[in-house]
Amino acid sequence: MTSFPRSPRVLKGAIVGVDLFNPVSSIIVFQYNPDTMTRTLQARSASENAARAEAMRLGGAPTETIKLDVEIDATDQLETGDRVTAALGIHPQLAAMEMLIYPKSALVIANTVLLGLGTLEIVPPIGPFTLLIWGIKRVLPVRLTDFTITEEAYDTDLNPIRARASLGLRVLSYNDLSLTNPGYHLFLAHQVAKEVFASIQSVRNVGAIAGEGIDLLF
Repeated sequence: MTSFPRSPRVLKGAIVGVDLFNPVSSIIVFQYNPDTMTRTLQARSASENAARAEAMRLGGAPTETIKLDVEIDATDQLETGDRVTAALGIHPQLAAMEMLIYPKSALVIANTVLLGLGTLEIVPPIGPFTLLIWGIKRVLPVRLTDFTITEEAYDTDLNPIRARASLGLRVLSYNDLSLTNPGYHLFLAHQVAKEVFASIQSVRNVGAIAGEGIDLLF
């Protein structure tokens, strides 16, 4: 009898919005991991008019933006008779993503009351501390910058049951966050890991240059 190896367990990507007042409000685990992710890095380098001695200086970590498409499909839940999906479709999943860029209604109401009482200056509310989790080697503090939803199918009550969400994310580095923000240290750890990965590849390349078949690490 022939046995086949089991398929490897695939981790799910996720976006998590951490909110102290409602910790479970924005936890989005991708139903299907996106097939592609577009990452753009722009160096924080000296300006064109900088002095010659400053030409090679870096102002910090590069500005990184990420674009990815997330697919949401309620077919499986509807087939198994899930009552929430039957009543709401994928409204909850879409709302969880959208709440990453909404101020909390309680704060809006509170600010409205303060304005009515004559307060001259209202501090804009702070959005949730948002993380992109793409495996254990890539956990990044991010800000959702743009969000396009394409709803592709509906049930008889016009609840969306299939959609594609195109997300634009801006990675927040230690250039963007205060020292007391956990994202500052999370990004710094991410950079240290990158330096380790780069060193591993450099040593392997030295082995390849020194002679075919020579591997200095593995």
